[in-house]
Amino acid sequence: MEIKERISKLRELMVQNNVDAYIVPSQDPHLSEYVGEHFKCRAWISGFTGSAGTAVFTKEKAGLWTDGRYYIQAEKQLKGTGIELFRAAEIGVPSYTQWLQSELKENNIVGFDGMVFSTSFAEKMEKDLWSKGIRINSDLDLISPIWTDRPEIPADEIFLHHTKYCGKSRNEKVSQVREKMSKSGANYYLVSSLDDICWLLNIRGNDVPNNPFATAYCLVGERETFLFINKNKVNSSVERELMQSNVFVKDYDEIYSSLKELEDTSVVILDYDMVNYSLVESINKNVKKIHHPNLTTMMKAIKNDVEVQNIKDAYIKDGVALVQLFRWIRDNVENITEIDVVKKAEEFRRNQPLSMGPSFDSIAAYKENAAMMHYNPYNEEIPRYLKEEGFFLLDSGGQYFNGTTDITRTVSLGKLTDEERRDFTLVLKSVIALSTIKFLYGATGSNLDILARRPLWEYGIDYKCGTGHGIGFFSNVHEQPQRFSQVPNNIKLEKGMMITIEPGVYKEGRHGVRTENTVVVVEDEKTEFGQFMRFEELCYVPIDRSAILPEMLTEFEKEWLNNYHEKVFKTLSPYLDETCKKWLLKETEKL
Repeated sequence: MEIKERISKLRELMVQNNVDAYIVPSQDPHLSEYVGEHFKCRAWISGFTGSAGTAVFTKEKAGLWTDGRYYIQAEKQLKGTGIELFRAAEIGVPSYTQWLQSELKENNIVGFDGMVFSTSFAEKMEKDLWSKGIRINSDLDLISPIWTDRPEIPADEIFLHHTKYCGKSRNEKVSQVREKMSKSGANYYLVSSLDDICWLLNIRGNDVPNNPFATAYCLVGERETFLFINKNKVNSSVERELMQSNVFVKDYDEIYSSLKELEDTSVVILDYDMVNYSLVESINKNVKKIHHPNLTTMMKAIKNDVEVQNIKDAYIKDGVALVQLFRWIRDNVENITEIDVVKKAEEFRRNQPLSMGPSFDSIAAYKENAAMMHYNPYNEEIPRYLKEEGFFLLDSGGQYFNGTTDITRTVSLGKLTDEERRDFTLVLKSVIALSTIKFLYGATGSNLDILARRPLWEYGIDYKCGTGHGIGFFSNVHEQPQRFSQVPNNIKLEKGMMITIEPGVYKEGRHGVRTENTVVVVEDEKTEFGQFMRFEELCYVPIDRSAILPEMLTEFEKEWLNNYHEKVFKTLSPYLDETCKKWLLKETEKL
């Protein structure tokens, strides 16, 4: 079924259900960033496959809102569908709520599925639309009736994540949650986000590509914890271990009846930003609800000592795999495609101990394709071959039992223009500027973001995204709440937080450059002025010296690069064969 035909069928259902507009977001009922195939409704109805975006349909018009990472991709994928692209991050572009206010009339109705909207957003949208006399219907799933070949939710069994990797037992974690519940006066904690549930109960699954999660809800009580999940996914051995911690398994859909049946005197703490609207609406109306950020968010963001040591090992394995890969690329240029690189990267990673595959869909982009921040070579009709000229960018990561990785390198495959070398060098200067900062405890990622942008701003260049994000532990590659971004963020950078540093230059139709390292926050000196902090490098993969304009680097920056490369060789060489070791030695020579 073509996109236009799907939209036509959607509009027929809109008429039958008496709604004048219908909204299709990217999320699943757990408001995940990356969703399983079953929940990719927005991609199915619009043809746009990026991870973030919202499609909105009236009876005559259609629009799709996405952020700066996906402008180029969305423009290509929406061509011919009749859906207009709205570049959400640009000044003067209306939000889709504002657009609906201008397109609809008083007493018109906007429909959506409340299971895939956060409570906070749905409530705000309802208020904004009601100010113009526009009503909502939040109980409409208009995609399922027309998506006749919709994939099923995977039925793979969940498995346990051992404390030798994660450092804390589920009993310890649940006890900490109950302490927080008690301080807030709550006797229940409702958690819906898959990464939080899996982290809290030390379980993992295979329901979401590249993310080791299981589709479930969790309700923590004062003495018992309930896991709502497809029971066929929990074998007797896993269920016995969960029960030893007073975790009881219930059917996935029982969450609604369980919430309805809570005692009138109950107090439930939950995150309106992370729990869907339909779920909150199902809670017994007499129950007191406390809106509070997920109790587990900060707990899992601050890695314990066991996790940090494991992550360091995971990044060594990842570095070995990537050195093998980049040597292979250089040996096979002219005979391989972007997709070949993606497959080979996964092969080298899976050869490493404790590997569980990629942590996200690899961005393997040659020349102008790298200007699309989240380019996916599988979306192209004709595979793109690598040639002995220009840049090749690879942003990839791995899932290991002992950590999650994310790293980007841009490499020269041959002749470069002066502009390409300048942009590569500017990005390197940006990485160094942020990586080497010593900062006073209390600083946030938004306080420090300017350090990475300054070298680029001096040349009138910017990138339309954040500079870095948190990373989970055998979890999602984008983890809240810490980030480097111009968007204000009041989350202090705490000891044990992992965060990426990944500035870039993206020039449509020409080239893209990104260099990404992951760092962990550690303590530096303590003086009369307070505790100072710094970043410690986690990943070690060479940065292409042949793409650098040395005259643009200060002596301090050259020393940083040379020291970094010395560490790369010292760290990785014991795990490489002689051929790869010789290749790495050349790649890490002093500048």
